Amino acid sequence: MKLSTLFLALSLFSVQAFAHKGASNEPDNCRITVGSEVIHFSAYTPSFTQGVSYCTAIPNLGLTQLVFDYEGQKLRQTSLELEITRESDGRRIFHQAAKKVKTGTINAAVDFTEFGAGDYLAHITIEHNGEELDTHLTFAVGREEDTSISLWKIVVPAIMGLGTIIFVNVQANKAKRKQEEEA
Repeated sequence: MKLSTLFLALSLFSVQAFAHKGASNEPDNCRITVGSEVIHFSAYTPSFTQGVSYCTAIPNLGLTQLVFDYEGQKLRQTSLELEITRESDGRRIFHQAAKKVKTGTINAAVDFTEFGAGDYLAHITIEHNGEELDTHLTFAVGREEDTSISLWKIVVPAIMGLGTIIFVNVQANKAKRKQEEEA
C-alpha cells in the first residue's frame, strides 16, 4: 500500500511539473556547462527589441549581440575558443581564436541577415593545462520560441495519473479481499 501511495504522489507531482514554466528549480537552457564550469548565454537584437534577451530562439534576423558570461572565476584563467556555425551546412559564421578572457564576458556581433533563418550551433572549447573540453549550444534564429503546451505534456502525465489510480484501487481491493478471506 505504501508503494502505491508513492506512485500516486509521484504521478500527481509530474502533472504539476508540466503545468508551469520558468520556476526557479527548472533547468536554464541558457546555461552551458563546460567541464565543471558554467557559461550563461544571452542574445540581444537591439534594433528590434532593445534590451530583451533571448536564448534558444531568436525571433528576428539582423544584427545580434551574442553574449557568453562566465558564471565563475576559474574560466578567466583558461583559454576559450568560440565558433558559431550554421547547422544546415556547417558554415562558420563567427570565430574567436582561443584566448583568455579576463573580463569573463565574450561578445560576438553577428548579422544573421547574411546567413538566414535556421538553426545555429555555438561550439565552445576551453583549454587548460593541455586539456581541451568542448560543449555545444544550439539555438534558432528567425523563429519565435514555441511556448505552447504540447499535447504530450498533458496526455502522458494524465495517463500516468490514471494508471496509478487504477493500480492503487486494484491493490486496495486485493488487500481487502485478503483480509476478508482471513477473517
